[in-house]
Amino acid sequence: MATEEKTLVEILEENNLIDLAKYVNYVSASQAGAIATFSGTTRDTFEGKTVVELRYEAYVPMAIRQMKSVCSSARSSWDIHSIAVVHRLGTVPVGEMSVFIAVSAVHRADALDACKFLIDELKASVPIWKKEVYSNGEVWKENSEFMDRKLELGKTNGSCCRRNVKVETHGTKSCCGAKVKVADGAAAEISTSDAGTEETI
Repeated sequence: MATEEKTLVEILEENNLIDLAKYVNYVSASQAGAIATFSGTTRDTFEGKTVVELRYEAYVPMAIRQMKSVCSSARSSWDIHSIAVVHRLGTVPVGEMSVFIAVSAVHRADALDACKFLIDELKASVPIWKKEVYSNGEVWKENSEFMDRKLELGKTNGSCCRRNVKVETHGTKSCCGAKVKVADGAAAEISTSDAGTEETI
């Protein structure tokens, strides 16, 4: 493996916190003049509702494969040294981190642009599902990036899927402004283990 193509992709199972130092150290290199990071944390309110926690589920093999694909796409667009992407599953209380991305590059523009691309693409295409738990209820949420991608696919391919999907949007545009109800109730198989799932390429 060439040093300039270091990529670490991980999905952490329930009750495993994200170790920021691990991922920043992974992408650090003497030839990299910039490290850009993004961390996503659980906020305490959403549209006036009190958020207690978020719960994440994923189809892990597909999520890992798609995360690796997103990293490859970033490398084809920017001059990147190293990438580290990690996402937690299970319960993530208010104030705790659910996702962390670190990108190193010779120049800051490549690191910053690639980092933004990675989080946007992760939200749009990686099969990780989020439930928001409020003080007075809970709801599964779809990222707006995912819904936008689904709508784009529907316009170009006639239909993005065979299921009857109803999209509910809120009055304001936000990162989590849409919910999806699937009429046929089909469920994906969930693959989990006690340890984190890791892929290094």
